[in-house]
Order: sequence, then C-alpha cells, then structure tokens
Amino acid sequence: MEKAKDRLEVIENIKSNLAENNLNSKVEIGDPNVTSEELKEKVLKFDILKRSPINKIKNIMARNIINNYVNIFNKDTEIIGLENLENISTGAIITSNHFSPQDSTPIIYSMKKIGKYRKFNIIITESNLAMDGQFGFLMNYFNNIPLSKNKEYTEKKFMPAIEKFLEEKHFILVYPEQEMWFNYRKVRNLKPGAYHLAAKFNVPIVPCFVEMRERKGEYEPNGFNKLKYTLHIMKPIYPDESISLKENKDMLREKDFEIKKQAFEQAYGREMNYDFSEEDIAGLKEDTKEFVSFALR
Repeated sequence: MEKAKDRLEVIENIKSNLAENNLNSKVEIGDPNVTSEELKEKVLKFDILKRSPINKIKNIMARNIINNYVNIFNKDTEIIGLENLENISTGAIITSNHFSPQDSTPIIYSMKKIGKYRKFNIIITESNLAMDGQFGFLMNYFNNIPLSKNKEYTEKKFMPAIEKFLEEKHFILVYPEQEMWFNYRKVRNLKPGAYHLAAKFNVPIVPCFVEMRERKGEYEPNGFNKLKYTLHIMKPIYPDESISLKENKDMLREKDFEIKKQAFEQAYGREMNYDFSEEDIAGLKEDTKEFVSFALR
C-alpha cells in the first residue's frame, strides 16, 4: 500500500533528522516539482487581498469548502482556552505545532466559534501554490498568505498585506516549526518569523498546541489509528514596548516555546526530549507491528 509506505519513509526521515538535531528540516516526500522561477511567477501574481472579482468569488467558494470540511473533521474536537482568543481586542499572530495538512482545522474551528472565520489567515509555504486538484484550489483561494524568499514579493505584497490584516484585527496563523512533521507530538525549534511580525506590528502571540490521541480500534486507510484532537489555546504573550525589536522577538519566541513545552508535558505526562520513540508519532502507538506488516504487503 503505497501511501502507508510513504508514511513509513517519512517517519524514517524524522528519526534520522532527530539523530542529527535537525528539527526544522523537510521530511515529507512527493512535493510539487516546480522551479524557483515558476514559484517566483506564482507569488508575484498572487492576489493576497483577493481584489479581483473572480478571486473574490473563488475565495467564497474556498471558504465554503473549508467550512464544511472543518465542521465534519472536528465534530468531536475539544477546545480548551477559547476565552484566551475572545479577550483579544487587536489583531494577533497565532502559533501552533505543525504535523498534518489538517492541523489548521481545529484552529479554524475555534475561529468560527468566536466569529473570526472571515478575519482569519494562514501563512503557507509558496510551494503549496503549485499543488493541483482541490487542495491546490484551496491553497490558492482560501485566506492564505504565501511566504517566499523573493525580496520583491516580501516587500511589496507580503509585509503590506500582513500590516493591513493586523490593522483590521485579523488573526494570522503561523507555523514557526516551519516544516510539517507527520503526526509528530513534540514541540520543535521555533523559527523567528512569527515573533518578528508580532513585535514589528505590536500584536500578541497566541500560543496553541494540538494534542493528538489515538482512537483505539479505528484506523485510517493507511493503517494508522484515527486521531482525536484537543486544541489548547494559551494566554496571549504581548510585546514589551520598553525593549528593542530584537529583544521582543527573542522574548516572544522563548516564552512561546516554554508554554508549548509545558502543554506537551501536561498533555502526555512525560518530559519532552528529542530521543525518538514510537510514542512520538500519533497513530503509530497502537498495534505497531500489525501496522508495519499491513503497510508493507
């Protein structure tokens, strides 16, 4: 079963990167085959603000698709700390662990509960724009903001859009772990970008952590246990106007990491370190031998 074999290969990539202390490296396989020039063209043409009439229509279509999917996928998701979002009167940067293409759905679900669905954005990697099918449509037309190394795009489109959205009191989801690590439970190193935005535009960081629990006896087509999510939303961390931008970035990042680390340890009842165990991969914990046998048939 190819998909199951792909997941096993990704898990091996996670193990090897942990052994080398590379906690933000790419481990996924099968990304879109696209050149840097093609990506440059895509981001420079990307309509972040959905100004054109056709893009407005496609944005509505994308939001409707996501809305229906989120309701189904999170029918029994538990949200702890929703009041920590409700009490924010400005825009905000939300940060969370990144382990699945669906890991934004509990956060979108919480946005719906507080009436912020239309004022919610996700920062995505630019290569997602090259995906095809329905997933590619959603990447291009939902409330996504591509992140790119292209200086022209960053200066003329990305930063002005971030500033505009935050001024309009949007909540923006950023994954500071950078790369997605399939079903990995632990918190990884946090890159500084999210904290730079919060410090620069004087908005809070909202630390989130998604806990994953196996549904015993319930399996995905690839052999993994199905999962139940619990979204932990912690109290916001505010920039300190008495210190410099760099000091704020460092302070916000350090506090966010400690809060997420504590959330992990409380959720799973064990100390966080980066020695690999099968418990680190949600869905692989139960019936591991049976899963491997099934996947390799």
